[in-house]
Amino acid sequence: MNSLIRNTARCLRSGAAVYMPRQADGRVWTSSARFLCAAADVQKALGDIVQKDKVVVFMKGTPAQPMCGFSNAVVQILRMHGVDDYASYNVLEDSELREGVKAFSNWPTIPQVYFSGEFVGGCDILLQMHQNGDLVEELKKLGISSSLLEAEKESK
Repeated sequence: MNSLIRNTARCLRSGAAVYMPRQADGRVWTSSARFLCAAADVQKALGDIVQKDKVVVFMKGTPAQPMCGFSNAVVQILRMHGVDDYASYNVLEDSELREGVKAFSNWPTIPQVYFSGEFVGGCDILLQMHQNGDLVEELKKLGISSSLLEAEKESK
């Protein structure tokens, strides 16, 4: 019990505890201080993770062995553009990561793609960006030259 009190106090001092206002229907969301602190720690860790690399993908499986079609599509799109150097995190190995990243981005599905710490979207958004040419431009902003752009130049 004393460790719970110490952890709660540490959490409150760090500002990790949040005020949870009454909902429109009169319900009050409640959660333990331990959960709030753990959630805040996960959110901070995720913020650090997405800032570490130019391209970060939270996916089901790994780039070498995607475990769902949407994750595979993201890997293939990045591969087509020659983006091989990116951080990937397998959410199937860690349920806290899987739920935490959904809350972090406020996006309910996996995979999730981040460019320089900014949430881009999931498979559908990345596919749309690939199809309309926006992905080439976004990669250029990251200092990454798309292989598709290079192939286009060579064919001319």
